[in-house]
Amino acid sequence: MYKTKEIAAIVGVHPNTVRIYEEWRYISSVPRSENGYRMYSDMHLFQLKIARVAFRCEIVQGLIRAKARAIVEASGKEHFTQALEYAQSYLSHLQQEYNRALEAIELSEQWMSGIKSTSTGTYTRKEVAQILDLSPEVVRNWERNGLITVPKLSNGSRTYTENEIKRLKIIRTLRAAHYSMSAILRLMNQTENMGGTDLNIKQVLDTPEDHEDIISVTDRLIYSLEQAIESAKELILLLREKLQLEK
Repeated sequence: MYKTKEIAAIVGVHPNTVRIYEEWRYISSVPRSENGYRMYSDMHLFQLKIARVAFRCEIVQGLIRAKARAIVEASGKEHFTQALEYAQSYLSHLQQEYNRALEAIELSEQWMSGIKSTSTGTYTRKEVAQILDLSPEVVRNWERNGLITVPKLSNGSRTYTENEIKRLKIIRTLRAAHYSMSAILRLMNQTENMGGTDLNIKQVLDTPEDHEDIISVTDRLIYSLEQAIESAKELILLLREKLQLEK
């Protein structure tokens, strides 16, 4: 059995964090001793470790944070099989975001070099949204804010080509990294004005500097995703070991 200060020291958090995690049900209900002190067990210690690893990720993008929270909440209910399933889904999602970020870097470098697709295929906004795993309204909003200009047909409808899709993939990653739309527009303009010279997109994404005037952006996106992936793998390992011990 552990007292609040003892278990907090083991996990490496403030005692108040332990109490808050109990209030938020990230750990099981904690019994009190005769003198009223909370008494934590190894179960609580394990649940706190799960929470610490899950919330180690610096990225606060909606889905990433929500998926991490779902793992912790399932662990707090002692539903460890479900927590493992959530952790596996979390890892898959992180790997997808990581691959998208890498793709965006490659596409950005092609774009800066003036390399354009020769494909003659065209798409509607709805089709583009499906390809990008976005809603049509999000794509429309990016158009309204000047992030992308889409050619119009003679009947006034907009038609997207592979080149527009590539640019939208870059925008999607920058938005996921919490660049504001105005900041993305400035970055796009800066890139076009520089003609693709002396600008390392991976470095810009990973370590935005003050002179770039980037707001609401998570620092070092690629590095943070790599760290989040390692945390997800650690969660899976911890939960598998826990389930194995319970057999």
